[in-house]
Amino acid sequence: MTALLQIRGLVKRFGGLNAVDGVDLDVEPGEILSVIGPNGAGKTTLFNVVTGLYSPDGGSIRFDGHNLVGLKPSQICGLGIARTFQTVRLFANMSVLENAMVGQHSRSRSGVLGAVLRLPRTRAEERRVREQARSALGFFGSRLASYREEQPAFMLSYANRRRLEIARAMATNPKLILLDEPTAGMNPRETEEMTRLIGKLRDERGFTSRASRTGWWRSTTAAGSRTGLTTRWPATSGSSRPTSASAQRRRPDERGERGGEPRRRAGAGVA
Repeated sequence: MTALLQIRGLVKRFGGLNAVDGVDLDVEPGEILSVIGPNGAGKTTLFNVVTGLYSPDGGSIRFDGHNLVGLKPSQICGLGIARTFQTVRLFANMSVLENAMVGQHSRSRSGVLGAVLRLPRTRAEERRVREQARSALGFFGSRLASYREEQPAFMLSYANRRRLEIARAMATNPKLILLDEPTAGMNPRETEEMTRLIGKLRDERGFTSRASRTGWWRSTTAAGSRTGLTTRWPATSGSSRPTSASAQRRRPDERGERGGEPRRRAGAGVA
């Protein structure tokens, strides 16, 4: 199967620091892949390079047949990559529905003139954007839909603000969603629920997902094992930065579990 996202030899430097150093990675359609490593390992930097926030210093990134190197974040979003952020980035004073509608900005075509004159095409597009946003919010049930649609985003609980970020990403009509620390700050019950949710994103909506996580995610196998991502560090330098990553097939009994809990090691598992 042809990889949806293909990364080869990716490098990103900040001065003398190699935040991402020679990463190779394939993500196939329908996969749920989790990139796991300690703080400072370069997980968020990897996401920032893929989504165009940072320009790579070396290597190649191809998505669905397109070269992403040199493209703007808006262009990459238009090709079908959406993301959430490590820290919640919502419009706090806008309603829940309006925040989800923002996800359709890259798909809308009406300009200032159409908005001022309220042309039929503009009104039809607004209805489509609103319906798409409501569909994304409805995926989360009563946590974001119904009466919550008109609530300001700042009134939501922390976990629901995380869910709203995912809903906004879903509203962009993506092929691939990058979830940066999706369970950060959540309690164990909320973490288990988020893990099931990521599985539903694939099974019910057909999204391919890639998540980053600090340490081991206890529920990595809840959505079904597919591909393990092994991230390697220099053996002698003591560095916490990944030097390369490669996808490999593993049987469930090869996940490295001990006493029912995964071993704490640098690497990545499948969500």
